[in-house]
Amino acid sequence: MAGLVSLENTIEIMLKSKKYYAVLLVLLVLVLALPFMRSRKKFITNSGVVWTTEYHITYEARADLNDSIQQLLTVIDNSVSPYNKQSLVTAINEGKNDFADRLFKTLYNKALEVNKASEGVYDPTVMPLVNAWGFGYKSGNMPTQEQIDSILSFVGIEHSHLDGDKIVKDDGRVQFDFSSIAKGLACDEIASMLARNGATNYMVEIGGEVVARGVNERGDVWRVSVDLPMPDNEKGAVHDRAVVLHLDSLAVATSGSYRKFKEVDGKKVSHIVNPKTGNSETSNLLSVSIVAPDCMSADAWATACMAMGLEKTQSMMEKNVKLGVMTISTDADGNFVVWSNKRFADLVESN
Repeated sequence: MAGLVSLENTIEIMLKSKKYYAVLLVLLVLVLALPFMRSRKKFITNSGVVWTTEYHITYEARADLNDSIQQLLTVIDNSVSPYNKQSLVTAINEGKNDFADRLFKTLYNKALEVNKASEGVYDPTVMPLVNAWGFGYKSGNMPTQEQIDSILSFVGIEHSHLDGDKIVKDDGRVQFDFSSIAKGLACDEIASMLARNGATNYMVEIGGEVVARGVNERGDVWRVSVDLPMPDNEKGAVHDRAVVLHLDSLAVATSGSYRKFKEVDGKKVSHIVNPKTGNSETSNLLSVSIVAPDCMSADAWATACMAMGLEKTQSMMEKNVKLGVMTISTDADGNFVVWSNKRFADLVESN
């Protein structure tokens, strides 16, 4: 009997030991999982002002990435902002430097691509003409035709080329202004940073240029509103909605003549300057919105289409399956006329 009792005690001790170690194992798992539970992904929004425009960035992540966002915006500003007197592009424009960093080369190559596809209508070297019309970083009066012709002699991206990490200008007067795609670049760069940090759901918006991926906090595909231009408003525009887009892994950018213009002798002069003619574009085309796989492309093509005008834009973009395009113009009576290709229409939220 003694042997039997001893065996029963041994079994009981072993069972208790297993329960004890099981409890310890559960506690250990909970302790190890606690940091991950505390850093569970949540939706975070960062907002502020950059390049005189507002930005709003919403993303799902385990930590606030605002410091990384600020660092990126600073790096971009120090590289390609012509309004930053200490930037790399300012030094290049002034002939003090010929080094092309990664951001400059990225913008240059995209600008060259769209320049060729738009038959030269989009051009980042148009800045001297924009300044001459009084819309750049220099004020100016209405230029004479003689002044325009003189500037046109050195406007054109074909007067430059990249040679490794150097930008070579055939004419020292060539100047680069990537303002028309810098916000798009910033959206793309921030989106890439968010993705590297594990974010699969985010929306990056800088001054109306947007990159969106995944879903919002409610689990719905991101909804992005495109404004209806109101040129007769005293402030240049009001935020009336034209359409709402559903975007996932896409970008949208809008360019228009209804916010940046001035009255000269009762005539409206737009900030959109055609690099081929040197003239400020005046037409019934008020705005162009472009949906593209990346925001740089959307930004560049929106500007290109504004310079091309309504008829050429519609002719070129009607059957485009890669770019979604919406134009808003006015008819003879001043009424809005909205046109879009199928790629764009497929993304519009139905009523």
